[in-house]
Amino acid sequence: MQAEARQKHIENYLHKVEFASLEELATQVGASTSTVRRDVSMLEANGLVRRTHGGARLINPPSDEFTFSSRDTHQLSEKEAIGKACAELIRPNETVIMDAGTTVYHAARYLEPKSPQIITNSLPIANLFAAANKVELIVSGGVIYPRLGVLVGPLAVEAFSKIHADVAIMSAGGITLEGITNSHGLLIEIQHAMMRAAQRVIFCFDSSKLGRKSVSFLCDLEGIDTIVTDSGAPSDLVDALRNKGLEVIVAAP
Repeated sequence: MQAEARQKHIENYLHKVEFASLEELATQVGASTSTVRRDVSMLEANGLVRRTHGGARLINPPSDEFTFSSRDTHQLSEKEAIGKACAELIRPNETVIMDAGTTVYHAARYLEPKSPQIITNSLPIANLFAAANKVELIVSGGVIYPRLGVLVGPLAVEAFSKIHADVAIMSAGGITLEGITNSHGLLIEIQHAMMRAAQRVIFCFDSSKLGRKSVSFLCDLEGIDTIVTDSGAPSDLVDALRNKGLEVIVAAP
């Protein structure tokens, strides 16, 4: 692939994901990381992308349905019920990893009375607890991914790879009997690090995500302990998940 074609491919790929590591871009265009680094430098010189630690990000990402504020308007009452039920699973003073899902944000809103230690890569959750007296807040490093309100990249992965937590509260794009998938491939490595760091793993899914497959495979069902969903969840899938040995909590409306 010629340089001009590589750079166009990189630009188009960043329009889809906004941020990517050099290794990820090298895989996309079938070139070495050193070649991709030069391509990114050229794109930066043309004002199209910005180089970051270990990768590149789009300068002017499009506004779309994946923004945090837009996603948080979907299934709002269901997310609130799930968040409250999920928070009830947390014991006082536990160390809790929280990812950047909108449903996880609703769980965070009920946690302050538990006096937890919160470790997160979510900017909305960090802002929620910025002035909280009963919460010890730790925010991962990383590159800001504005559309999702999240910190991503090698620094974020490294942060979660070096900690130990009692529980991780997470979300994703969908769950079936084959496993859990997510809409954003750049979050997969961070979520893997979160899961490895936690003794218990809780996933929050509003009912629209049950039976749904998203783009990128995250993990099989053996990698999680508990699922919290809402009363709209299909009963046959709930039963099947329980038969797989998972704790499934259906939050009351």
